[in-house]
Amino acid sequence: MARKKKNQKNLIKDIAIQRIEYLFRLAEENYGSSPQRSDRYVALARRIGMRYRVRLPSYLKRRICKDCHSFLVPGSSSRIRLHGRYMTITCLKCGKEMRYPYKSENKIA
Repeated sequence: MARKKKNQKNLIKDIAIQRIEYLFRLAEENYGSSPQRSDRYVALARRIGMRYRVRLPSYLKRRICKDCHSFLVPGSSSRIRLHGRYMTITCLKCGKEMRYPYKSENKIA
């Protein structure tokens, strides 16, 4: 009986992840015509993740502003700058700066 519940929980989490990824795809497609709708899709994806206790993948989490929770599109709603060992993403709606580490190529002299 316990196995069935565990398999069912995994199935529910898999469906939740698929829905989150689908909502992010919709947000990306609709950003040009209506940015507010894209923000709403991102809000729905966050709620699904919280309800089913699913973490957003890092590549999707970087597309959300940590302050105003809006959808970030490089060049349109966000600015990306590289500083040494980290990347700074600035939300152009609220001005929040988020830093993420990255590895630069080592130059051999």
